[in-house]
Amino acid sequence: MSWSQKKISLSPRSRGAYLITDEITSALPDLKNYKVGLLHLFLQHTSAGLSLNENWDSTVRGDLSDALTALIPDDHEGRFEHSNAGEGPDDMPGHIKSTLVGTSLSIPITNGKLATGTWQGIYLLEFRDYRHQRNVVATINGEKY
Repeated sequence: MSWSQKKISLSPRSRGAYLITDEITSALPDLKNYKVGLLHLFLQHTSAGLSLNENWDSTVRGDLSDALTALIPDDHEGRFEHSNAGEGPDDMPGHIKSTLVGTSLSIPITNGKLATGTWQGIYLLEFRDYRHQRNVVATINGEKY
């Protein structure tokens, strides 16, 4: 068994759902050396999330972002104490969305590639309006060729 770990700095993005599969895999050239294993991704932030979802139809991205905003709107009413601490009206809703969506994914590796389904891709869900650079810690554990 072999372990590998790398911190990946993603491109800065504002609120939205972004397909980052290629950004992740291109940052992990060692992935191709694993016959079988597991890729664990951990987002080091509390107002964004990671999701595995459909990667073919780009309208899914807007729908995901819109649905999460409708479910937990920005706090323009002052109902969250944390928003009143100067972080802005999208901060506490971002923390709630991050808790619901999650900040980590585990994806199997088979023959040097991610063993995702045909239409699955890795998404960064950014919950803040201001552009943030997010970091992902990628840990690979598995058997190399």
